[in-house]
Amino acid sequence: MGILRQNLIIAILLLGNFARGETLRICESCQISSIKEGIAIASDFDTLLIKKGTYREFNIVIDKPLTLLGEDYPVIDGGDQGEIITITSDHVTVDGLFIINVGTSYTSDYAAIRVVKSAHFLIQNLVLEKLFFGIYLEKSRNGRVYHNKIIGDAVDEYNSGNGIQLWYSQNIVVEQNIVQHVRDGIYLEFSDHITIKDNFSSDNLRYGLHFMFSNNDVYTNNTFENNGAGVAVMFSKKIKMNNNSFKKNWGAASFGMLLKEINDAEIRNNTFEENTVGINIEGSNRIDYTHNDFINNGWAVKVKGACYTNTFSNNNFLYNSFDISYNSKLNDNVFENNYWSGYTGYDLDRNGVGDVPYRPVKLFSYIVNRTPETIVLLRSLFMDIIDFSEKVSPVFTPDKLLDANPLMKKIE
Repeated sequence: MGILRQNLIIAILLLGNFARGETLRICESCQISSIKEGIAIASDFDTLLIKKGTYREFNIVIDKPLTLLGEDYPVIDGGDQGEIITITSDHVTVDGLFIINVGTSYTSDYAAIRVVKSAHFLIQNLVLEKLFFGIYLEKSRNGRVYHNKIIGDAVDEYNSGNGIQLWYSQNIVVEQNIVQHVRDGIYLEFSDHITIKDNFSSDNLRYGLHFMFSNNDVYTNNTFENNGAGVAVMFSKKIKMNNNSFKKNWGAASFGMLLKEINDAEIRNNTFEENTVGINIEGSNRIDYTHNDFINNGWAVKVKGACYTNTFSNNNFLYNSFDISYNSKLNDNVFENNYWSGYTGYDLDRNGVGDVPYRPVKLFSYIVNRTPETIVLLRSLFMDIIDFSEKVSPVFTPDKLLDANPLMKKIE
């Protein structure tokens, strides 16, 4: 029994040494001068230490468990010829590289880094420039995309790609990335149990974040700023979006966030500031909107058709042109204990709650929805007169849409 135990310990130690692997150096004057050559020579779990320099290579395939580690950010220049690195093995790490000049195609989604049917991967500390797609995860799982800087030069949507794309992937963490000047900053499709946190996605042609048919995902502490149309969240369920910032998404068809066919979600502690529309909602149900700040938007919230059993509570609505826009007389959504900067009621018992309910839907908002040209009358006496008349006797706006307990002080 003692000999068997001793042999088992020796086998475990040998396996551990094998898993750690050797370090192979790659440089112009080294025995190995190209990354492709290094991958071909390497054994499983080796580390390829890529020295500072420029490596003009593309279609690099990592088909075994390896670590590619850059020293002082070596440049991999794809020469606009196609995909640059494709990962097809489990247990791959790519760290500390500067990758440029991905090929552009109208038939293939060339990427700086593509991960295909792989697990337990780590993509970190990369700088990607002059790209088509940046990091593309395809049918992969249990990986991390961490602390990368992805800067595109997109001009038109039809010939540009996305910064970070996930397709049919599960259990991925996308964290602390900067994504700018691409089509969609972060794009997900059919990807579940994804965590996206602490990213900065700005100045992208279309959306800072765009996801469809992706469930049970969590988005926290991200900033989506100055994107073409903000963030689009569609055909998904059980989403948690907490502590994010949606800022300065301006344009005739722009918004901080679009929700379409979203169910059973949680939207909490977010800031929607200086957007044409803070949140545009359509066909979305059973969503909890709590402790969000809506500041200086054109419309804080636009509710379109088929939105039921949603709750808006303990939110701050501050200095928006319109707080709530509604296109139906029917309402079973709940608005309670919110702070409204436009509230002019009183609090005689001084319990911090207004004694008079607040009706956030204004008649002028209803008119602008029907006839957009009337927006030129915003801030005019005409607007004040019709809003006052509707407040006295609601005819066009939902008579049950009110906050019965508006707060007197902003929620800190």
